[in-house]
Amino acid sequence: MKFLLLIYIEPTLLEALPATEYDTMMRGCIQHADKLQAEGTLLLAQKLQPTSTAQTLRTRQNQARITDGPFAETREILAGFNLIEATDAEEAMRIAQQFPWSAYGSIEVRPLDDLELERVRLEAATTG
Repeated sequence: MKFLLLIYIEPTLLEALPATEYDTMMRGCIQHADKLQAEGTLLLAQKLQPTSTAQTLRTRQNQARITDGPFAETREILAGFNLIEATDAEEAMRIAQQFPWSAYGSIEVRPLDDLELERVRLEAATTG
């Protein structure tokens, strides 16, 4: 099964870390991610730019509206994600617990749905 680990941080908690401590934590996180990737557990990991660079698109009644920033005001912001392969939700949570980010926000562990099954169900043509 594939799971997406959505990494949310509370910026004030992360900003309170001394730069050297953040760098040490981030270095360890990258090295751990490299190990998981070599094992075939981590399929993709990416850090997101700050929410100040984001735009949100909403379409209502065929009217598109683009606003600067995230969709909702919240203390925690989406900072990155890891796409992993795990046997079940319990293993996915165990993998999530190996990353330090829940101490500075939260990690949402969400199973991916099978888009190929949906494509077959809808008899939608494949691309390519």
